[in-house]
Amino acid sequence: MTAATSAHPPRRTPTSRWPALDPAAPADATTPPDPATPADAATAPAALAGPPTPAPPTPFTPRARLRAAARRLGPPLLLYGTLKLLGFVVFLHLLDAAGDFRAKHPRFGGGARPWDVLGTWDGWWYQQIAAHGYHPELRPVPGATGLITLEGNSAAFFPLYPALMRLVSEVTGLGLFGAGMLVSVVASFVAALGIHAVAAHLGGRRAGLAAAGLWAVWPGSGVEWAVYSDSLYVALAAWACHLVMRRRWLGAGVLAFAAGLNRPTAVSLIAALTVAALLAIHRHRRTEGVLFPLTAVAVAPTGLLGYLAWVGHRTGDPLGYFTLQSGAWAHEFDYGRQTLDVLTSVPVGRFDYLFAWRFADTVGVGVVLLAFLLLPLLLRLRPPAVLLVHTGVTLLLVLGSQQIFGNVSRYLLPAFPLFLPLALAARRLSLPVLCTVLAVAATASGSYAGYVLFELGVP
Repeated sequence: MTAATSAHPPRRTPTSRWPALDPAAPADATTPPDPATPADAATAPAALAGPPTPAPPTPFTPRARLRAAARRLGPPLLLYGTLKLLGFVVFLHLLDAAGDFRAKHPRFGGGARPWDVLGTWDGWWYQQIAAHGYHPELRPVPGATGLITLEGNSAAFFPLYPALMRLVSEVTGLGLFGAGMLVSVVASFVAALGIHAVAAHLGGRRAGLAAAGLWAVWPGSGVEWAVYSDSLYVALAAWACHLVMRRRWLGAGVLAFAAGLNRPTAVSLIAALTVAALLAIHRHRRTEGVLFPLTAVAVAPTGLLGYLAWVGHRTGDPLGYFTLQSGAWAHEFDYGRQTLDVLTSVPVGRFDYLFAWRFADTVGVGVVLLAFLLLPLLLRLRPPAVLLVHTGVTLLLVLGSQQIFGNVSRYLLPAFPLFLPLALAARRLSLPVLCTVLAVAATASGSYAGYVLFELGVP
């Protein structure tokens, strides 16, 4: 080794923070040729004459930008849309073939056409809010002594989704049902891109593609294309988590603020952002400062707290929202008592617990067991704290609450980091095999994620 070559030791590929998730580094990284070595003596004068004039950069035109975006975003969008459409068609076919919805009240799972079912139950409430606004009150049910002591009220439903419904209806001329469907469908694609971005950041593009496909077929995915706020919330949560992973604190704080105006379970996202910001301050205070993380922490909870305070003011009860949820819908945090009751009853064929729906609860038990299986696999991957906290608090809130258990498959949709172990494992599959597996799951999802939830349960 000459003195010239010893001054340039071989370059090493930097150690990744995610060694288990990154593709292997190339093994042929070698020292660049040195013009001063004997082998390059003939070209040394040219090298010493100065670097060659660089070629002018190719202009990045809007058309080139569009092509680059299509190459990057097209595959997950195409996969998600195809899978979701497949399951959606199966779901509508099952509804039409059974025909039970035609005998039900239009507010409670009925309608003249199969797709009318998608605007019932919670969808009816969202349409009422979009059309008439809120009328918060705590009105007792005369003579009631059981679980339900208050009349249901629109204040139990957060305002962001119906506000977007009203805006889209005014702009497009669609009715509120069509506007709500449009918001949900568009938000579901945005959520697919966000989930893809999170998984691809950790495990590469193939893992991101698989995660977007899993979002289309996951139990509870029947509400993604319905007049429900779930797709909008997952879109906000997924992109907020991605921005936190990229240390884009202000953007993440704004998205968490918006999520707090959409669903009460945004407390899990707010907690995740707060923990991640405090860890970032502890580890990177000298290099990145504290202003942006602390600003995100301050902004994130204001949407949720603002709405809860407004409901408390209008009802005359500081805890008016929680009083309404408990008294009108029998939804409250019970430290997991009902979940334990269901998990010990369904496997032995008993359905004598609160809010029992046989088929939906059986699917729900399967979803909970699947979550228990995937959680330690997620922990083994050691993902960023924002994903762990978001998933953990979501599981705690859902499984620790008294509610219609059959909806647990829907309520756990925001726990999308649970997709990561499956998505990373799916990287080993060829693309045709991966698409075939997901297509079969999408076909089945028309039943377990759509028909069971809307027709055999109460979404």
